[in-house]
Amino acid sequence: MITSRDVARLAGVSQPTVSRALRGDQRVSEATRERVQRAADALNYVPSETGRSLSTRMTKRIGVVVTDLTNPFYPHLIGPLHDELEQHGYRMMLFTERSETAVASQRLLDHSIDGVVLATATVGSRLPDDLQRRELPFVFLNREAGGQPADAAVVDNELGGRLVARELARLGHRNIAHIGGPADTTTGRDREMGFRLGLSEAGIGLPEDAVRRGPFDFDTGYRALAEVLDGPQPPSAVFCGNDVIAIGAFNAAKARGVRIPEDLTLVGFDDIPMAAWEAFDLTTVHYDLAELAQEAARLVVQRIESRDAEPRRTLFTPELVLRGTHAAR
Repeated sequence: MITSRDVARLAGVSQPTVSRALRGDQRVSEATRERVQRAADALNYVPSETGRSLSTRMTKRIGVVVTDLTNPFYPHLIGPLHDELEQHGYRMMLFTERSETAVASQRLLDHSIDGVVLATATVGSRLPDDLQRRELPFVFLNREAGGQPADAAVVDNELGGRLVARELARLGHRNIAHIGGPADTTTGRDREMGFRLGLSEAGIGLPEDAVRRGPFDFDTGYRALAEVLDGPQPPSAVFCGNDVIAIGAFNAAKARGVRIPEDLTLVGFDDIPMAAWEAFDLTTVHYDLAELAQEAARLVVQRIESRDAEPRRTLFTPELVLRGTHAAR
């Protein structure tokens, strides 16, 4: 069997240098790294992950917990997250249970991973407490769970909600509805809070019967729009908690013969690529999805390598993207 010592002899370096070069250690020069890689290729040598884990006490694997891969939002985070972790020498392991409670702590705490990215945390979730108690590094991506301070890469959701409210008020809308996400998510809660505050600043109320909440999915938007349109005061504008909800509402409006934006203004949140499709041309709240995911990857790697550092929370500033689903009242 070919070993790292054989590669070292062929490359003319020490065995520890081979190990460092093949795991991308920045202390190894580019020239040495290339020489070691050529030697490894010539000998068909592939490093043993098991041996590497035993010697370093690290698996170089990061777990990513996502509870809803059917949502078009999350695949746009997974790709950049994977690529950034790979740049730092880590592999990504995806945990895709239907709920966080289904993610058995034992699966994350069995020493098979070095850290965790929590992408679909809910308010009050016990999982972050379990991870912190067992000293497994983790970072929040997109959502937070509340409670203790922790590393996070998140959007200023309250500001995003305010931006939408200000634009709708500027356009002259007064009868407005909101189709939001789950109340037990910081994204759903904070976007609604910012929207309410922004409307209040403009002297506009948001009665509870003009609000619907549900999962961040197509069905929520489709069903909820029908309900608010059938109410005693159909709205002239609807702010949706994310783009997927907005696309569901868009389809419901089309099915009922409601013209967008002539009869109804519709605004989403997240600016997923689908939002810019010509079929939707959705006015929405934008932030850099790829950079958000990349920052989460950097944060979890930094936490693994410097566990005593203070928690870092990177807050991304959103902006309103005006496309084709809004109009003056």
